[in-house]
This record gives sequence, C-alpha cells and structure tokens, in this order.
Amino acid sequence: MEEMILRVAGAANDSIVDGPGIRLAIFTQGCPRKCPGCHNPETHDPAGGYDMPVSTIIRHIDENGLLDGITLSGGDPFMQPLPLIPICDYCHEKGLNVWAYSGYTYEQLIEGAAGPDATELLRHCDVLVDGPFVLALRSLELDWRGSSNQRIIDVPASLAAGEVVPWKDPKHFDWD
Repeated sequence: MEEMILRVAGAANDSIVDGPGIRLAIFTQGCPRKCPGCHNPETHDPAGGYDMPVSTIIRHIDENGLLDGITLSGGDPFMQPLPLIPICDYCHEKGLNVWAYSGYTYEQLIEGAAGPDATELLRHCDVLVDGPFVLALRSLELDWRGSSNQRIIDVPASLAAGEVVPWKDPKHFDWD
C-alpha cells in the first residue's frame, strides 16, 4: 500500500496557542479563501510548502509525550482531508484530542461545500474553529480565534444534536 502524503507549510511541535494544552499544530498547504489579514498567507498556494508522509507526522506525535492533542490548521486542512483522517484516528487511539481550523463554516462542511471527504474529516475532529478570518472583526481578546465571527464548536455533540453546539472548556468552572 502506498504511503499517504500531506502537503504542509510546516508544524509547531509545542504550540500553546492553537487550542488548549500542548499541541502539535500541523499547518496544511492550500486555502482558496485567501482572507485579507490572514496570519498564514504563505499557506494559501496549494503548490507551496512541501510533502510530508503521514508516517512522519505520526512519528512526531509519538516523540512528544507531553501532547494534549493536535491542531489541524493551514491553509485549510479540509482541502486535504484524506491523509488527515488516519492521523486523527491515530491521535484518538492515543487519547489525544483533535482540533481543526477552517474558513468554511460547520454548516458548509456538513453540506459538502468542501467535498464529501472534507465532511468525513469533520467527523474525525473533536473541535472545529470555523468561519473565515474577517480583519474588521479581529480581536486579540479571543481565545483560539482570530475574529469574532469564528466559532469554537464541539463536533461530536453537534453531530449528535443535528445543530451547532458550542465547545465548553472542561477546565473552566461555570458559576451558574
């Protein structure tokens, strides 16, 4: 069987800004949105970056015993869903959570706007930060989002409910 390859712009092995805890952030290559003000414009061109075998990414996951999870970012990871699905499955086997960022909304991904394989990748994610970055709505006050239109979504709960369920940080105590 031929090794699956992911086109990447790079990775951050000990990210603390791409979701909770210590994360391996994988920056996929290619994004059709090209949002003005994007903090990763070098990831837009699908021909940029370099190829990385899925086995290499899995090896990096295994080498870092401090990881709480991985974050799929970019670019837009939903442009390359097939090599990401086995990475997500591997993380879940190891007890790690999977976050993904997309310029598509949850509803667009469910409806297949990014393709049926992208919808399948969504089903392998725990949390989705959705929606395009909007420069006019940019805020440095937001956790894990660049602009206030973006949502942090609990994917399994949303799939079960048939509607968007916001993600709640399990470490945040709600006084109500």
